[in-house]
Amino acid sequence: MSTENRLTELESRLAFQDDTIQALSDELLAQQRIVERLQLQLAALAKRQDELQGRFEIAQDDGPPPHY
Repeated sequence: MSTENRLTELESRLAFQDDTIQALSDELLAQQRIVERLQLQLAALAKRQDELQGRFEIAQDDGPPPHY
């Protein structure tokens, strides 16, 4: 293989790797945005659950139920 062919092959590989790295970077960014959005939704749901539990909380005794 001549030097010219080796250089062309290396340039081709480099271009392919650059494209792959950019695609992976874009996908990682998209997934990070999804994760951040899901974290916000989870926090909102946890807050809502706490609020609803406070409204509908039933007094619970530590003793066994009467049928024991």
